[in-house]
Amino acid sequence: MATQKTLEDLFHDTLKDIYYAERKILRALKKMQRAAQSEELKAAFEKHHGQTEGQIERLQQVFEQIGKAPRGKTCDAIDGIIAEGEEIIEDYKDTTALDAGLISAAQAVEHYEICRYGTLKRWATQLGLGEAANLLDETLKEESQTDADLTKLADGAANPKAQTAKRSA
Repeated sequence: MATQKTLEDLFHDTLKDIYYAERKILRALKKMQRAAQSEELKAAFEKHHGQTEGQIERLQQVFEQIGKAPRGKTCDAIDGIIAEGEEIIEDYKDTTALDAGLISAAQAVEHYEICRYGTLKRWATQLGLGEAANLLDETLKEESQTDADLTKLADGAANPKAQTAKRSA
């Protein structure tokens, strides 16, 4: 008979998933920063790179609190989202739509992270892991703010620039 899995098991598995994802995102942010055309978007990616380093440290603290080694587990979802972002870089390089595409790719990443951190925070609370819940909430707030900042960049410059450009014949 199979071993009964618990919320603790699910919490640990999901923690490994987001740990893998954050480490992949850290590398992807450098590529996106290099590809971005506007200085504002380059700066936003650089800022989020620094935040992501802190988020990885927080995850390591959560692993420590549950007595587990910080290890990632392949996350097909984030691999796919990052691959789509790389495709946008390739398909839209040297066009006025590139920054709008990069922002949309970055927001897909943010929304995945917001989903994961929200779930992990709720589970940590349910499991009586108050300190872990606080660490996860801190990251959740950063991810939500990054998403809002990206929306401002999209609405303020990137989307209008992409829309008003002349289509090539």
